[in-house]
Amino acid sequence: MKRLIQVFEYEKLTLHKNDKGFFLEKRELEKLYEFNDNHKNQYFTGIRDGIKFNSYVGVIQIGGLTIEILPKADKVNTKEDEDFVTKWRNALLKMLSVCSHLKTESVSEANLKKRHYSLLDLYFEIFLDEVSALLRKGLIKKYHTHTANTNALKGRINFSKNIQQNLIHQERFYTTHQVYDYEHTINQILLKGLLVLNKIANNTYLKDRINRILLDFPDIKEVEITKIHFDSLVSSRKTVAYQEAIKVAKMIILNYSPDIKNGEENMLALLFDMNKLWEEYIFRMLQRTSKEGYSVSSQSSERFWEHKTIRPDIVITKKTTEKEETYIIDTKWKVIDAQNPSDSDLKQMFAYNIYWNAEKSMLLYPQTSETNEKFGKFHKGREGENSCKVGFINIFDNLGKTLDFKIGDKILEKFEK
Repeated sequence: MKRLIQVFEYEKLTLHKNDKGFFLEKRELEKLYEFNDNHKNQYFTGIRDGIKFNSYVGVIQIGGLTIEILPKADKVNTKEDEDFVTKWRNALLKMLSVCSHLKTESVSEANLKKRHYSLLDLYFEIFLDEVSALLRKGLIKKYHTHTANTNALKGRINFSKNIQQNLIHQERFYTTHQVYDYEHTINQILLKGLLVLNKIANNTYLKDRINRILLDFPDIKEVEITKIHFDSLVSSRKTVAYQEAIKVAKMIILNYSPDIKNGEENMLALLFDMNKLWEEYIFRMLQRTSKEGYSVSSQSSERFWEHKTIRPDIVITKKTTEKEETYIIDTKWKVIDAQNPSDSDLKQMFAYNIYWNAEKSMLLYPQTSETNEKFGKFHKGREGENSCKVGFINIFDNLGKTLDFKIGDKILEKFEK
């Protein structure tokens, strides 16, 4: 029996029905405990008869159960009706698309309206579309070394093996030779991705597509694919077309947990840290700004103490004919009711201002309604202005239903007020 459960960050799921009628079966809960234990308990917290989700969002599938974990930056008492859930689900999909975790074309209005599709099904369909396109164009072949006992002499004879195996059968030759065929790592990764999908897909339409693609796929051997295989791939002109398929295949294969005991509770989890996703999303939206004179960078670090470094989320440089100014942003995916940042956050922003010689910095929080803000001044540290603002930004447009793609301009305006 197929079930879809949609929850938000920091909500709980237990063996007992909640007010939405959602619950876990004991075997599903045990599988979740096992998965979390294998990942240092980072995805959720074990509680009595259940789990409490953390800041990770995405989707988990266990057998016939699909759990979608959605972000939420509304206040706790917001009515969580169907439209509310759909709004945040679509917001997550579009944020993943902006951050290149999901192919843009897949986040179309048509796909967003397919209620029977889970987030996993979207990823599955992207992978199948990419593999289908590659098969139509023709998969690439590569040379590789093949060692075998053959009836024809080709390549180099392995004399020791040849004597050992062909002393009686002198019509055979144990040789090592070059073969040009489909048997190489890239195609083996695609095959493994298809075979994993065939085990875990619950959607009958996708299941049918997988079987049809497997019929058209070259006859190559199945190998166990690990992270090492992906790390060893070398990009070339011939493999450019494979990039999207390999990216999705990596997510599917490395996050797949087969049920060894009875094969009924195979598990796949695609989860994203909302704090990191929020940081990347804000950075990419700032890169799209239409305001002139601004440049945006991330991953900028400075040596702080001995071997330790500090790194703000985003560094903004504003250049005018008169001067150059630097602004710092640290993104925080939290719902807070008042402008009351922690001492540790303020001390961190103070250090950023000093090290980057920035006049202004901002702790940036998501919010679905605008809040009055002002810069607070640090009393020491640098000559001239030295201040920090607790900023709130509405991620939705004026109608409150879709993401506001002018958010970058609005964030920059906060430094001018």
